[in-house]
Amino acid sequence: MNLTIDQLPEHCDVLVVGAGPAGSAAATLLARGGLDVVLVDQHAFPRDKVCGDGLIPDAHRALRRLGLLDEVMGQAQPVTHAGLISPRGIRVDVPGTLAVLPRRILDEIVCRGALRAGARMFAPLRFVAPLEEGGRVVGARLAHGEAERELRCGWVVLASGAQPQALIAAGMALRQQPSGVALRGYVRNEAMRGRIDKLEVVWHRAVAPGYGWIFPCRDAVFNVGVGAFTEHDLNLRALFEAFTRIYPAARELVAGGQWLAPPKGAPLRTSLTGARFSRPGLLVSGEAAGSTYAFTGEGIGKALETGMHAAEALLQARARAQDDAAVRADYEARLEALAPRFTLYERANWVNRHPWLADLVLWRGTRSERVRRRMSGVLDESSNPGQLLTAKGFYRLFTE
Repeated sequence: MNLTIDQLPEHCDVLVVGAGPAGSAAATLLARGGLDVVLVDQHAFPRDKVCGDGLIPDAHRALRRLGLLDEVMGQAQPVTHAGLISPRGIRVDVPGTLAVLPRRILDEIVCRGALRAGARMFAPLRFVAPLEEGGRVVGARLAHGEAERELRCGWVVLASGAQPQALIAAGMALRQQPSGVALRGYVRNEAMRGRIDKLEVVWHRAVAPGYGWIFPCRDAVFNVGVGAFTEHDLNLRALFEAFTRIYPAARELVAGGQWLAPPKGAPLRTSLTGARFSRPGLLVSGEAAGSTYAFTGEGIGKALETGMHAAEALLQARARAQDDAAVRADYEARLEALAPRFTLYERANWVNRHPWLADLVLWRGTRSERVRRRMSGVLDESSNPGQLLTAKGFYRLFTE
């Protein structure tokens, strides 16, 4: 699966940097479209990725488009509800098409899909800098240890994730600092098998401006963590300890369980902000472009979507013999069409900063079927979470 730098070709049609969901999705569609695609990642696969591992409906739709949903669900833990818990212990179980699969497994499945489509994977390789001619990106310098090679290509798709180094090297970073952070670990606890069978999300002032979660994987393994969306420095381990202290199920899970992987942190880039989306010869996709939602921290589905948008823009331009400007305009228009939804999730982030809002919203959810349907709509993107925090939203909250 992982070819080496010595096997790297000198030319290809498209170089995709980053073999996570966005990069692998882009590589899959591009290769299916008949292009010569080289996919590189700074880590050999399989590799770990800090994430909640939750797959909500947008991820299911994207995986179905890629022809990978059955393979993913064959290894994932299906989940029927998200359990939302407020600081006062008010709970609403919201139905949805959900699943949990560790990213180590998910990313390998999506990457293998790209290879089956015809892309070639080289790892571990680090993106050093773009090659430029006349103001256009025409390839990249790639390195493994002290060894360095140049690869020339028609386009580069930069899907390098939340770490800013590749964005900075490519001249695409508008902001280096992350917009959020997360910490998660894996615990096995046989006594909790079947007792935690939903995507549990917990708000409490002890973990503000974020939330805690417990997501059930297979074989009595649980993904447990905390996340926060703020540019201020946070002590994530203190938040994690607070979460496992104030939420009884988390306390019992950790106290009686075995750590399979201790808590590990990572940055988040959200709300389609912090990076330029394109320049001549280069497109930025996935979390590098800020494809993770604020408020929920969900990023897998939108990473897959943005990767496919990048591929579709390139393939459409090729079919119509369009120039760089048309590719960039098409791709940026696709991302701009997603931007209003990201703005609404940013607004909903007030719940993380002010957990008492979760008490209010969930209290109404226990009393109104319409409110519960709107909560379910947040999962499948038929409802916008930020609308709950407008004057009209509050009015509807108490009149529905």
